[in-house]
This record gives sequence, structure tokens and C-alpha cells, in this order.
Amino acid sequence: MPYYRMAGSVPPKRHTQHRAPDGSLYFEELMGEEGFSSDSSLLYHTYIPSAITGSDVWELPDTRTVPNHPMTPRHLKLHELFKEDAWQDTDVVTGRRLVLGNGDVRISYVVAGKPSPLYRNGVGDECVYVESGSARVETVFGVLTARTGDYVVIPRATTHRWIPQGDEPLRAYCIEANSHIAPPKRYLSRYGQLLEHAPYCERDLHGPTELLQEQGTDVEVLVKHRGAGGEIVGTRFLQANHPFDVIGWDGCLYPYTFNIEDFEPITGRIHQPPPVHQVFEGEGFVICNFVSRKVDYHPLAIPVPYYHSNVDSDEVMFYCGGDYEARKGSGIGQGSLSLHPGGHAHGPQPGAYERSIGAEFFDELAVMVDTFRPLELGEGGQSCDDGTYAWSWAGGRRA
Repeated sequence: MPYYRMAGSVPPKRHTQHRAPDGSLYFEELMGEEGFSSDSSLLYHTYIPSAITGSDVWELPDTRTVPNHPMTPRHLKLHELFKEDAWQDTDVVTGRRLVLGNGDVRISYVVAGKPSPLYRNGVGDECVYVESGSARVETVFGVLTARTGDYVVIPRATTHRWIPQGDEPLRAYCIEANSHIAPPKRYLSRYGQLLEHAPYCERDLHGPTELLQEQGTDVEVLVKHRGAGGEIVGTRFLQANHPFDVIGWDGCLYPYTFNIEDFEPITGRIHQPPPVHQVFEGEGFVICNFVSRKVDYHPLAIPVPYYHSNVDSDEVMFYCGGDYEARKGSGIGQGSLSLHPGGHAHGPQPGAYERSIGAEFFDELAVMVDTFRPLELGEGGQSCDDGTYAWSWAGGRRA
């Protein structure tokens, strides 16, 4: 995170005694990235955070993937992954279905209605986009309120749980990194402040509120982490005391939300390339969003994208609102995901080029992930592939 926050009670000097009203010591925990060489926060616990009374295997949902071979553009219908009423018995953590993944990032989808277990991802940061619905996200740092359009960015190893709110299902598009997720470096000063040309600023980032104090012993926490061979595995800890016992914290590492409506689009006289839509980056991938905006205003402009070949990356577009101009006529709609693999020239559907001429405004909403290593298909992706999208630029004709 680019700036400092403090909540609750912390001592005037770090690494010094901090005592409760009864004279007992609080227990200081440093949560930091890259050893001791990057962002960190200090948390003050009522109980020893290392104390566990049990450890056994948590069998993860199916994490296997298969190569996208032969190389094929795909349309995945994510809304078909969950039956109409199944969400009521599904939670955001254990109910995720893996759609795409590689060694740098995994993309899952879930429709949930019940509270999740306590959970922490020790593999990397998570960026969860809330397609619709709302949730109370309880963390060791305090409470986040997640609503439709929010990115919820959760640092690696942050213990938290998701509690859906209201009568509607929570639809969540989950991006799990093998690294950290942060604003693009080109938008940050050398000291970490978001610069004037960035499409959002610190005022748009909302950190935790309402520190939690919960009691309990032998509390279950699900942990996702790396196995000996680099594979992703799960462990079920029993914490001696409830992990939500932090009476104060400060630092530059914490979970936060950013709403897509607060992204200020960068436009121009002619079509702007995808990097102007970037919102976050991780190791081996970037996250962009395409929002409603005024489009190209050169007198001879063609507002939809030009055809382009992803020589070095796979492109994943999740369509989550509006009407994406370049995909009209392809069957893509709300809840669709398109995969355009590296090496395939892709662009607008037939007729979209001509239809866009003279347009002044696009009403669309999409979240894009570009990866720099090929993506493979998870079990969720394989089960909701429409099987026809690859031939849509040829009018549906397959030789």
C-alpha cells in the first residue's frame, strides 16, 4: 500500500512494551512483505498469534488444469457454473470453481450466500471483484464493507472471512496471485504516492474499520499454501485463541477496497491502448478495467479496438455490466468470460467496426486480466465453455 494507516491502540515506539489495563503485555506481530525489505504493519494481539492446537490436511477444491491446446479462443459462461439455488449453501472460500490458471495467477468464480470459514491465502495476494451483491469482510485488521463493483484486495496471509449480506447472492470473481498485487508502478512516486496522472488516488481506497474482539478456543482456520513440489495445498489449523484479537495496528500493509466506479477513464482523440485501463499489477499479470466513458473524438476515429495479436500474453475479459461494443453479435453478455490466447489476432466481431463509427460514448463494464504466461483451463472453465466462440469472426463457419 502506498500510505500509512493506524487503528486502535499502539505504543508510541515500535518494538516496545504495550500493556493492557490489567498490566499484561500485548503481543506484537510484524506482518511484512519480501522479508523485512518492503511494506509491513505491526499488529498488537491479546493472545500469542503463533499458538495452535491442531494441524491437519484441508482437501482443496479441484485445482487441476489442462492446457488450452490446440490453441483456441474461448467464451466461458460463468453464470452457468452454479445452479439457481445452490448459492444459498455456498461460501466465497470453499465454493470457488477454478476457471483459468498458470504459475502466476488463478482465476475462480463463486456465487455465495453463507458465511465462509476463517481463511488465509499463504500463496499470494487476492483481488476479489464483487460482480453483484454485498458482504461484510472480517479481517485481523478490522472490517471491510464490500459492495457491487468493489475490488477487495487482501494481502497474503491475512486471516479473514466473507459474510454475504442481504437476500441476494454474492457473485465474486476471484483473482489469486502467486505474488503481491499493487497499483501500477508508473502511477506511483518514488515514495509510493499515487501521481496526478493516475486514474485514481488514495481517497478512493478504503481500509478496514471496526477492530474485532472475538473470543474462542481451538478455532479453525483454513490455510492455502505451497507444497514441497510447488503445488498448492491446504492445511486446517486450530488456533489456540480466536485470531480476531487485535487491539491496534499501524503500517502500510492492510486489506482495502476500491470501487470500479471511482476509476477515472483515460481517453483520447484516437483509440487508447489497454494499458491506460490498468488498475493493478502482480508478478506475471496485470488487471485492467473498461468502464463507461467518452470515446475517441478524432473526426475519422473508429472507437472499437483495432485487431491485435497478443504476442506475449493471454487476454481474459470478464463482462460484468453494460454492453461491450466490440463483442456484439458473439453471444457474450453479463457473466461471460472471453479468453484470447497469445498468438491469436483478435478484435471486434463482424460489423462492430462499422457500427462504432460516430459513437460518442460506450456504456460498458469489464475486468481484464492479461497474463505473460499461457493460461490453462480449470474444471470450472472446462464445464462452461460454449464451444462455438472461436468461429464467431468467420460467421460461425467451421471447416
